[in-house]
Amino acid sequence: MCIICIVLSINPLSPQTCTEGFAYDRRARQCIDVDECRTLPDACRGDMGCVNQNGGYLPDTPALYPRVRSTAQCILGYTLAEDGTCNDIDECETNSHHCNPTQVCINTSGGYTCSCTEGYWLIGGQCQDIDECRYGYCQQLCANAPGSYSCSCNPGFILNPDSRTCQDVDECEDEPCSHGCFNTYGSFMCNCDEGFELAADGTTCIDLDECSFSEFLCQHRCVNTPGSFSCICPPGYYVFEDGRSCEDFNECDTGNNTCTTAQVCFNFQGGYTCLDPLQCRPPYVEVSDNQCMCSAENPACRDKAFTILYRHMDLSSGRSVPADIFQMQATTRYPGAFYIFQIKSGNDGREFYMRQTSNVSATLVLSRPIKGPKQVVLDLEMVTVNNVINFRGSSIIRLTIFVSEHPF
Repeated sequence: MCIICIVLSINPLSPQTCTEGFAYDRRARQCIDVDECRTLPDACRGDMGCVNQNGGYLPDTPALYPRVRSTAQCILGYTLAEDGTCNDIDECETNSHHCNPTQVCINTSGGYTCSCTEGYWLIGGQCQDIDECRYGYCQQLCANAPGSYSCSCNPGFILNPDSRTCQDVDECEDEPCSHGCFNTYGSFMCNCDEGFELAADGTTCIDLDECSFSEFLCQHRCVNTPGSFSCICPPGYYVFEDGRSCEDFNECDTGNNTCTTAQVCFNFQGGYTCLDPLQCRPPYVEVSDNQCMCSAENPACRDKAFTILYRHMDLSSGRSVPADIFQMQATTRYPGAFYIFQIKSGNDGREFYMRQTSNVSATLVLSRPIKGPKQVVLDLEMVTVNNVINFRGSSIIRLTIFVSEHPF
């Protein structure tokens, strides 16, 4: 009867030679235990059973038979346990490895390997940090850290869920502009409605004071309004179709005046006046609604003008000079007669002079600008001289000029 059936060998191990009780496994590249209870016929005889052991086998004997510990050897990297099995030695746990302090020990079956943690690579036996920023791990901003890195984005972008790439932020969704908003790549632009301009903060729209651009924007007065402007004209004028010019409001044509039926309404730029009926002072007598005559048969008329014709005109304040403003001419011609035209009275400021344009006509010229409102009355005299019959006489046009307050 076989009580202990163990065969030991002390032959040294070779790459493909194992101690007895072990066989070389090419896939595992190591010696593994052989189950003699299955491979050997009648390994234990009699009524005893067979119990496989690491490197051998034992009969399953009754209690009165002692068990004998196997003395089989384990390959390098393994240690024999009390139950006779070979257990892997964890060199990393037992600190029996030879890894560099900068390295990480990783236990393997029958051995160990030295490696580096994520974010480091092995160079010359040392674990050195990988500068991920150098290799473009991030799309925009990158911050390297020992064994790691972090990505961030420029203003106007947010980090995608991949923690590497960035996407544009549509700032217009938050309505940052007071008027219009236009999204751009990484930013946005604000624009303003017509009549407004962008403030220094780049988002607020403030009213544009068009009236401050030019004093010629309106002919009279400019009034700024939110986003626009309007022109205002003085009393006696209305704003023309262009929205800027002032046109005279003819109170005489519209009937918007206070003249009586006996009076005559005379319109001038920016206003009107009511002319009373003509009253000729003696020795003059009325010959028409605007003319007085002094008869030659009347001794009182000897040194006076033969006729006085009343005329009216308007003139804009500050009109540019020189300007021809009124024409005077003889209506009756006598053989051998010649005519002299002159300003007899009313030209105290020397604003006017007469320019003779022919033998029988002359023009009143404005030589200096006149500021209104003002009323000027000129006596324009035409002297008729006839040496053949030894005659000298004169006629007067009494011209009343209404100078407006404004230059339009």
